[in-house]
Amino acid sequence: MTTTDDVAEALVQLTASIAADGQAEAVSIPIVTDDGETEQAELVIGVGNDVLSAPAAWEREEPDFGWAAEQLRQHRRYPQSTAVAHEQTSDDTNLDAFWDPDLEGFTRA
Repeated sequence: MTTTDDVAEALVQLTASIAADGQAEAVSIPIVTDDGETEQAELVIGVGNDVLSAPAAWEREEPDFGWAAEQLRQHRRYPQSTAVAHEQTSDDTNLDAFWDPDLEGFTRA
């Protein structure tokens, strides 16, 4: 099957996440057939269903399947990035603003 890079990347990430939960699910992605037509492919992804993504030579205009990649990323099992705390680096930092009397110390790491 041939699809776009963004769909392939999202599909691999989703497959790994579903497999990590010990599950499998059916999804649909857009593909391009050998004659250049756009079709839908139905796939079962997750445990026991390997998904492989590899670059392919493509000489036509790449279709815009961004909507499909976004749908995969909105799936409830798509891995979400964790929030990252950033420490202030300013020398003018008011250290009292980080004091937490309940914890008897500073709240920042």
